[in-house]
Amino acid sequence: MLNRRAFLLSATATAILPLLSSCSNTSPNLSVRLLKNSLPPQLVGEFRDSLPRRTSLNFQAEELLQDIFRQLERWQNQDETLTSRKWWQLPNQGKSSPPELVTLGNYWLTQAIQENLIQPLDNLEKLSGWRNLDPRWQQLVKRNERGLLDSEGKIWGAPYRWGTTMLAYRQDKLKSIGFVPQDWSDLWREELHDRISLLNQPREVIGLTLKKLGYSYNTLNLTRIPNLKSELLTLHQQVKLYSSENYLQPLVLGDTWLAVGWSADILALQARYPSIVAVIPRSGTSLWADLWVKPKKSPAEVSDFENLSYQWINFCWQLKAAIQISLFTRAASPYIISSQREDLPKDILENPLLLPAEEILTQSEFIYPLPKASQQQYLDLWREIRL
Repeated sequence: MLNRRAFLLSATATAILPLLSSCSNTSPNLSVRLLKNSLPPQLVGEFRDSLPRRTSLNFQAEELLQDIFRQLERWQNQDETLTSRKWWQLPNQGKSSPPELVTLGNYWLTQAIQENLIQPLDNLEKLSGWRNLDPRWQQLVKRNERGLLDSEGKIWGAPYRWGTTMLAYRQDKLKSIGFVPQDWSDLWREELHDRISLLNQPREVIGLTLKKLGYSYNTLNLTRIPNLKSELLTLHQQVKLYSSENYLQPLVLGDTWLAVGWSADILALQARYPSIVAVIPRSGTSLWADLWVKPKKSPAEVSDFENLSYQWINFCWQLKAAIQISLFTRAASPYIISSQREDLPKDILENPLLLPAEEILTQSEFIYPLPKASQQQYLDLWREIRL
């Protein structure tokens, strides 16, 4: 998901870095580059306590998923530059080694595979928590070498938290016109003309319109959907702005009354502005996920401590860690989907924005990569409605 959580990052994240590293006389045994606010700080300390005494950890947080993806590209380009050096040049001059694991959003997974930036998690025996992962999250990360979904493909990432695209609205503004948004169809109400913020994402906006019409976010042939273009043109007339970064600021200021956005952003905002209410559309929505992935390394660079990567992933999939992730990062662990409800605290079970009702969740979908011809249809339609 492009630029997700670029706005209103929690100030508590500034405390995470001192807790995420442990030094020793040797190189870190496990180095991780993660998205800021995507882990509770205490979780890394608990993992450290479970390891042998001399093991060291180095966890560094980045502001944006996009920043991490660009770093993956820089590491790859660095390797290619060093490979092309002449024999008399120092092979490691100016080189920085990539970490064992990084956070990547599912939006970036296809491109990372296609650009050879990451490698699969190919030791399923060490990935013991995999068998307890809900099949929907397993399907998300099983890809072929082109980054497309493949039930027989390799495992390219380990989901550790997820969320939804939801509606956020100003309760005080909508009370005056007498309705409470419940589903995507409410975006077309006349009362919201020029009062809506939408994500600047064709798959999200066209997808929610498809969902309103009873179709999938991952529809392959848009030309077969009656009234799709006319519905999008009508929706366009409702929109005050499109943005994937600052779509919530106008809502706070009252310039817009309703916004479509990602749950981590909206839940963070609600903590500061009680007048903003959120709801997950009852006909289903799009899902997003943060994943642990392994940066591409040359054979000579494969860490002797690679087992720690799998230990960390499995640790994140344990019930106690899953509960902490779900309670303290404004996103849910995928492990709670397959957990027994009696094992989960009320703060998770009774929070429909964190754990949607099953009838909503079963109608919701991850946005999957599409064949090139389908991608072009989405882009062409997006351009047409934005003219």
